[in-house]
Amino acid sequence: MTRYIPLILFTVLTNAAAQIMLKKGMMGLAPLSLEAGIIPTIFRVVFSPWVFLGLSTFVISMASHLTVLSKVELSFAYPFLSLAYVVVAAYAYFVFKEDVNTLRIAGIGLICLGTILISRS
Repeated sequence: MTRYIPLILFTVLTNAAAQIMLKKGMMGLAPLSLEAGIIPTIFRVVFSPWVFLGLSTFVISMASHLTVLSKVELSFAYPFLSLAYVVVAAYAYFVFKEDVNTLRIAGIGLICLGTILISRS
C-alpha cells in the first residue's frame, strides 16, 4: 500500500490546488446576486477563469483518487485527503493573509499525526 503514497499525495495536492483556485476565482467575482437569474449566475461563476481551472483540477484530483481507490483500501487512502486541509490552511495564511490561530494549528498538528499513524498501519 505504501507504494501508492506518491499517487495519494498527488491527489491531495491537486485537491488543495483546486480549493485555492476556487477561492481565488470567487474573490475576483463581484458579490453574487441571483437578480439576473440562477442560470446566468451559474455560468458567470463556472466560466470565470480561476473557477473553471479549479473545477478542472478537481476532475484531475478525482481521477487520481479513483485510481488510488482501485489499488488500496479506502480506510488507508481516504484519511490522507485531510492533508489537503493542511496545505490549504498554510496557503491561506501566507497568501490570503487569513487568520490561523492556535487551535487551528493544534488541529493541523493532529491531522498530520493521524495521517502519519495511518500511513504506518
